[in-house]
Parts: sequence; structure tokens; C-alpha cells
Amino acid sequence: MTIRNLESLFWPKAVAVIGTHKTPDVMVEKMLKSIVDSGFTGPLTTVGIPSQPLSELPSDRIRTAKSVPELSHDVDLIVYMGDKESAADVVSAAGARGARGALFPSGGFDDWEPQDLQRVLDAAKPFNLRILGPGSLGMAAPHAGFGALLTPDAPLKGELALISRSGTIFNATMAWARSSAIGFSGVASLGRRLDVDVSDLLDWFAQDYRTRAILVHFETIENPRKFLSAARAAARSKPVIVLRSGASRDRVSTGQTHAGRLATQDAVYDAALQRAGVLRVDDIGEMFEAVETITRVKPPEGKRLSIIANGRSLATVAADRLFRAGGILAELDAESRDRLKELVRVDADANNPVVLRENASPEDFKAGVETLLADKNCDGVLAIAAPTAFTQYTEIAESIAKAGKAHLQGYGKKRALIATLACGHNLPRAALDEAKIPCYASPTEAITSFMHLVRYREVKELLMAAPESIAADFTPNVRLARQSVQGALLEKQKWLTPLQTRDLLRAYAIPQVPLHLAANINEAVIAAEDFLKTHAQVALKISSPDLIFKSDVGGVVLGLESGDAVRKAADMMLARLKEQHPDAAITGIEIQPMIVRQNGVELYAGLADDPVFGPAVVFGKGGTSVEIIGDRAIDLAPLDMNLARAQVERTETARLLKGFRNRPPAALDEIARLLVKLSQIAIDFPEIREMDLNPVVADADGLIALDARVAVAPPDMRPGRQGASRMAITPYPKEWELRDNLKDGSPIFIRPLRPEDQGALLEFFKHVTQEDMRLRFFSPVKEFNQPFLARLVQLDYARAMAFGAFRPDTGEMLGVVRIHSNPDHTEGEYAVMVQSRMKGQGLGWLLMRLMIRYAKADGIDVIKGEVLRENSTMLEMCRSLGFNIKRSVDDDSLTIVTLDTNGENSL
Repeated sequence: MTIRNLESLFWPKAVAVIGTHKTPDVMVEKMLKSIVDSGFTGPLTTVGIPSQPLSELPSDRIRTAKSVPELSHDVDLIVYMGDKESAADVVSAAGARGARGALFPSGGFDDWEPQDLQRVLDAAKPFNLRILGPGSLGMAAPHAGFGALLTPDAPLKGELALISRSGTIFNATMAWARSSAIGFSGVASLGRRLDVDVSDLLDWFAQDYRTRAILVHFETIENPRKFLSAARAAARSKPVIVLRSGASRDRVSTGQTHAGRLATQDAVYDAALQRAGVLRVDDIGEMFEAVETITRVKPPEGKRLSIIANGRSLATVAADRLFRAGGILAELDAESRDRLKELVRVDADANNPVVLRENASPEDFKAGVETLLADKNCDGVLAIAAPTAFTQYTEIAESIAKAGKAHLQGYGKKRALIATLACGHNLPRAALDEAKIPCYASPTEAITSFMHLVRYREVKELLMAAPESIAADFTPNVRLARQSVQGALLEKQKWLTPLQTRDLLRAYAIPQVPLHLAANINEAVIAAEDFLKTHAQVALKISSPDLIFKSDVGGVVLGLESGDAVRKAADMMLARLKEQHPDAAITGIEIQPMIVRQNGVELYAGLADDPVFGPAVVFGKGGTSVEIIGDRAIDLAPLDMNLARAQVERTETARLLKGFRNRPPAALDEIARLLVKLSQIAIDFPEIREMDLNPVVADADGLIALDARVAVAPPDMRPGRQGASRMAITPYPKEWELRDNLKDGSPIFIRPLRPEDQGALLEFFKHVTQEDMRLRFFSPVKEFNQPFLARLVQLDYARAMAFGAFRPDTGEMLGVVRIHSNPDHTEGEYAVMVQSRMKGQGLGWLLMRLMIRYAKADGIDVIKGEVLRENSTMLEMCRSLGFNIKRSVDDDSLTIVTLDTNGENSL
């Protein structure tokens, strides 16, 4: 259940406040006053509440009743302020009187046991009655004229939505908004999230046209798949800003590998939020800064910032902060420098940062800002004004506002403009607010604000990108890998043996150093001498399931050049380990040739098992000090090439991999492909819990893994997952691939669309006539831009499915059908199209039948579509497939087709 019946919470027509004689008068009075003061004009009734709290309220606005069955009218929403003994009965009675929403406000719920809460849920279920709380501070929808809040401040009307787990953060945000004259489209305090949670409210506000941005606070996520699906859907249409607290209380990592230790819970939360396309902030102040900027300024195309100030030190502070935050000072073009020469101080260059004369006039500020906004090398401008004896702040603010307005009204690329008025917090910002220009009291706040825009653009790009696929000729040998994994589990091993690990890597075409596992020293010497025929040196390593980090116990010896050296080193190692670790099981001696790559960079790649989000891919600088260095980037499986490249870019090691001086760049595509392969291993084998490849040496010729370890365990169930899957993001559903034939006997391959199909989709549209395009989109379409195409192929398989039909020999796309479910996953809207020249081949029929089968399997009850009345071919196909066909009541040119997937006419 997601948005179903949430309108009863935010747009109720009739409300009942229910309590007992034990309910504190002050709480009841506060709640009733909040509802009355919000502008609610519908029937408001108290049930079981003494008249004392009502004495200060308008008597004509509040009715009374002794019990829910005795209400004089049905209600949409109840506010329950009673005891736990009566809660379930009241909810059941309210449901019978039409209630579809219940608010359980804060206070009195600390002593409720789980069984008390479960009884309430059970009572609500037959009516699909939604519960906010318990422990909630309430909710409000200012545009609807309704609020039921236990807060000091009531929200103004506006365009922000607020969802908060914490009551104190909820109150603090409301107070900040009130002091800043910022309004809300809706606010909701979650409390203990018995029913309504963050995901439900994200879906609600994502569909609310009054909401321009969504603020979210939470500590933990209980249903990760549901949350990520809702967050991704919301972030596609509007900014979502998240504050996650509680990292200090996260469970200490119990990882058995480097990956398990590097992937801390908060780091994985960070990766998950980035993957969802939302902007994460670290504190309330940063959240407010992000709101002010992102809701007013379009994200820039890059992170090159120009700074103009009437003080050198303030400009330098801003530039220093920009550098530390990862931004770039824009390099001004010659034309801009020429124009700025007359404005800068005598002892300053006309370069970035631009330092104006101390007595710079408002006209100087305006001219300087206009010049920088016009510079093609610039993505954003920060204008900083400090107090002077020569110019009024208000006039400077007005001049910056005029420059910003003129820029927005002009043609061409729009750049971000941010202002700093360094005069404390009583900023004369009225003109800037009117011009939608964010204004801050310090350069540090302003730079943070600009970087929020940069980060928001980056996460949006990841959400909407069109990545390349892993090599089409790569097909893992799943059977070989399964033999290794299942063999280990049958023997109740916690770790794959070196040979099982070797076979796993071989199955996924991960290059690795040759390995011989010797049972004793003599066998190790023979293996070493064999390797030394083609290599100058060998490495000797201990094999033990009890000594995972070999280097930590002296279980690795490198650079051995002869069999005698191997024998001596093995003797010493085994003797020392027997003395220092007498209980450790020694299963053999590993011998490997030493691989020397002059320009190689040591990397780390691995898999971790997060308790909330499941498999996470870890990448960074490799070697024995991997945990100390801490240069790592984390992302959730599944990955594609685009996401993997972005993950590599987030590390400091990425700069080494790009080459420097006489060192050529490493094979970055091979590194990204390695991460995609690790992701695929996590998808294919939920039994693989953790994995280390360390080090992996990469250079211009490719990469090779020098050492590996793999932890295994039987798969377990996770909240919000399906079957044995640990994935929080639904992976590519390979099981829906289909091979069939058209009417003329030609073969056809149908599969779910993937992000890399953007090019094929664009080519597909070139083979659809304008008339067929009009019948599909209800208007002529001349071109498809990248964001539009990206949305069509970037699927959240938890909510949407699109099947493409391809020629098996050429990969040409011949047709596509898609279905997108509502957040409640009860109804799906379909669309289908084939190349115009493919009509009459039965392709549309084949795609529609597949779509219907998928909808039934996915639990979608009703399939709907809109078809132009003149599109007789589509209407006839729908009729033959069992669709019900009716004329639209809103548009006479449209026909609404619906199919009950559970009905007798369904396939």
C-alpha cells in the first residue's frame, strides 16, 4: 500500500477527534485549535472528550458525540488521542463510518506493546484505512485549508513538502520556514511509521503539482526496495533533499573482508541516496541552504564558478572554499577580462576572482555580474558585497537583482547566480528574493549552496544517463561458478577455497594470476620451479580459512627466485604460524608467479553485504593499507558501465588511472567492466556475501587480480525483497526474454529494455511515420531529445516495464510496448508502437500479449490505455484481447480501454 487513501489525511471533508477522560486537556485543545485555525470548514466532531478543552474554541465549529457509532455523519479522518485498550475498536468503528485515515499524534504511545499496534493495523486493514504515527506531530496541507498539528508554528502556503521522522527536526524546519516566509504544499510528521512511511509520502508529493521540492528526514529505512523506487520516481520530476541522522548509532561493521569493513552503513546509505537521484545534506542548516538554492536556481552544466567581490579577502575565502569543495574557478575569456579592466582595483588583475574597487558603485556590480554571466567559460557567478562607507547595501542588492533578471530573460545558456551580503543575518535581500536569487550572509554558505547545485546535477545525470552495456560477447559461465559456490556450501565452508575462487573468477572472465595450490612444501617447490621457467620470481602465500588477511599474519612472501628459496620460506612460515596460531587450519600453500607491470596501479574491488540495501560494490586504492588509506567509492548492485565509470571517478585514485607525465592512462573501460562483473556475481549468487580482489593491478593493457577471497553463506530473506534476492534495486529481469517468430516466419527477439537501448530507440522512431507518431502521442513529434529518450529506457523495473522487439541478427528495434504501474501497484497504463513498415506482421499483437502476461504475473489488476477514436487498428486489437472500450468523458476524441487481468476475458 502506498498513496491509497492518503487524501483522507491531507484533504479530509469531515474530521473526528477521539479521546478519553485521560487525554490531557492541553493536547486536545492544541489539536482542535490547530484544525480550526488552519481554515478547515468541514464538520469537526469530538468523541469521548470532556467539554473543558473546548471552552476557548468557537462553540459553533465543534460538534460532540459520545462514541463513533453515534456520529451524526460519516468522517474521512480520525485523530485518535485515546488509550491503547480502545484503539483497535475505535479504528474498526471509524472505518465502518467511512474513515480512511487516522492520525495518532504524539504522547502516550511509549508504553504500547507490539501486539497493541498490530491490533490497530488488523482493525484498519479491511477498510484500507491509513495510519500516520503513532507519535506523530501531525500533518497539514495549507492549500487545502487543513492542518492537524501539535507544533508551535503553522505552515504557510508554498511549494515545499516536508516529511520528517524526528519531531524536533520537524519543529525546527517549520520554525525556520516561518521566519524566512517560506511556505509548504504539505507537511507530515511520521512518528513510529506503523503504516504510512517515507516512501508513501514521497509518492504522494511526487504527484502533487503544488510541490516543487521535497524535504525528507529519516534515520533508517525498513523497506529499501520500496523506498528507492519511490525516491527515484520523485527525483525524476522534482528535487528531493534528504537529511539522514543516526550514523553515530549505526551498527558497527562485522565485515570479514576489506569490503565489509569499508562499506559502513552510512556510506552505503550515501551510495543508495545518490543512486536514487536525491541530494543528501548533513545538517539542518545545510538543508535550508540547499532548499533556497535548488528551488530558485537551475543546476549549472558544470562546476566552474566566477567570483566577483568588493574585497580581496572575501573573494579569496570564497575561492579557497570552492577549491576544497571540489569546484573550479572559471578561466575568463579575453573579452570578459577586457570589459572588467575598468572595474577592478588598481592592484588587481582582471581575472577570477574579480576584485572590484573599494568604492565600487551598484552600477559597477551590475556591469561586472553581467560580464561574468555572459562568459562562455562560466557555469555560475557568486557576487559578494561587504559593507563600505560609499555604497548602500540595498542598492547593491538591487543592482545584482537587475543583472540576474536580465540574464534570465535573455537567450542562450542560463548560469547560476548567487549572492553574499556579508552583513550578518539581517540581510537587505528583498530585491534578490523577488528576482529568485539565493542570498547568504557568508561566502562559505554561498559556495556550499553552489556545490549543492553541482551535486544535484550530478545525481540527476546518474539517474537519467544512457550508459553503454557490458560487452555483448560476455556471457558468464554460471554453471562453473555454481559448482564452486554450491560445493563450498555443501561442505559448510564459510570461504571459497583458492581453487573455487579461481573457478569463480574464470567463470566471469576476470583476469587473474595463475595459481597452484600445493598440499605440502615439496609440491610447492615443484610448482614454483615450473613457474620460474617463464617468470623471474614467484609469490608464496598461506592458504587457511582461519587466516583471511594473510599479510597481517606474515602469510605472504614475495620475490622468491628459486625452489630452495621457496622451501626455506615455506618452512619458516609454517613453523611461525604453528606457534602463533596453533588452532588455525592450514589447507595448503599457494604458489603464484610474480607479475610485474611497470606502470601498473594497485586497485581494490570487492563486494559487501549491507544489512539494509544488500550487495554493494566497493572500489578504491588497493594494497595492504586499503582500509587505512580509505580511498573508496561505493555503489549498489546492479551496476551498468555508466554507473561503474562514475564510481571510479569518485575516488582519488581516478586521477592516477588517467595517466601523468610519461605514464599512459589505464584501461578505464576494463576497470568499469570489472565492477559490472562483480555486480553480476552479486545478482547471480545471493550466497556470495563478501568478496575481496586485492590488489588488482591495472595499466594501459588491462588489469589482473593478484589475490582474492570470497565469503559465502546460505541466502536469507530481506525486508522488502522478493525470494532469495538481496537486491534493493530490481535488477534486469532476464527471465522475461523471449524468442518467437512473426507471421512471415522471420525470427524476433523480445526482451526488457535496458539503458543502453537509447540509441536503438532513437533509430526506431526514425522508422515511424508522422501519422503513426500522432496516433501514439496525440500530436505530431518532430524530434526526441536526450532526457525524453533517457526516461523511456531508464526503467525502474519495480514500477515499470518496457519490452523491445529486436532483429536477432542486427539488433534493430522493430517495436516496443510499455506498462507503468501506479504507486499502489494495482493499475498500469500501457503504450505500444511498431515500425510503420512492420504493420500486418503480428508484432503489435505479440507485444500486447506479452505485456498482459507480465501485468498478471506482476500483480497489476487493471491495464488502462488512451486511444484516439480514429485509431481503429488499435481499438480492434484491444477489443480482440478482451479490453473494455469506452468513450472518454473528458475528451470526445479519446477512447479509454481497460482490461481486468483477473477477469475471464483476460489471457
